[in-house]
Amino acid sequence: MSLALGAPIAAQAQEIKTGRYYELETKYLFGFTEGTDIGAEGENEIELETTGAFVKHGGRYNAIEQEFEYENVPTQFWGNEFSAHFLSQQITNVQGLDNLSQTGFSGLSWKPKWLIIGRGPGNPIGLSLSVQPEWERLDGTSGAHSSNFSFETRLAADTELIPNMFYGAVNLFYAPEVGRAVGDPAWSRASTYGASAAVAYRVAPKVTLGGEAEYDLAYDSFALDTFNGAALFVGPTLHIQFSPKVFLAAAWSVEVSGHASSDAGRLDLTNFERQRANLKMGFEF
Repeated sequence: MSLALGAPIAAQAQEIKTGRYYELETKYLFGFTEGTDIGAEGENEIELETTGAFVKHGGRYNAIEQEFEYENVPTQFWGNEFSAHFLSQQITNVQGLDNLSQTGFSGLSWKPKWLIIGRGPGNPIGLSLSVQPEWERLDGTSGAHSSNFSFETRLAADTELIPNMFYGAVNLFYAPEVGRAVGDPAWSRASTYGASAAVAYRVAPKVTLGGEAEYDLAYDSFALDTFNGAALFVGPTLHIQFSPKVFLAAAWSVEVSGHASSDAGRLDLTNFERQRANLKMGFEF
């Protein structure tokens, strides 16, 4: 008798839990690691994104980038993101960099993203590909006035380890860059290769906590022939879905291991930073 009553009670509890934990988009669920979702067809969104980089060799180093972004989804398989970038930097007594304090418009970018495989019934793993051409008029590290052009390509995969509760994602990316300082006729080349993995768990219907790890390699060319350094970053993530049309996502990562070709230290603070932070808020309409 007790078993017969217990079964419908358990089923009812499971139904209530599933109903409260409605489906989430994974695009911004993992911090610096991207999810594969692009949004619903016809969706438009305004986003405010702040990214910070802190601490290099010696002295004081703070670089905070503010992006104003507009996203739209023309079809269920393709989305667009257009961004204007502003950069604020304070550099004092940092090895290899000139002292600087400035804030200004730094560049523009466009990021189309294709949904190759949509996650869902019969497809437990989602897959997407994005590219991001970007023009910069201020060097993101030194702050020098320059003309820089980069082209990041990113392949993302994600899955629901527990439906609507526990998520995982991996990214692979390659970002070549060419640039020159104002007044310098010579163009320089560089590239960054990287991979990241992240998990996220819903601790409440609107709140998701997680963690991620990212490994980056820096080269002084477009290929793998001139190694500059490598760094491993780890840190926590947070996502809050205030309403179906408003979200906040945050991430913080710390370099825990690294090596620069020009330095024997246990961290690479020449090509990378000690800490990274990201805060993004989105409004759909």
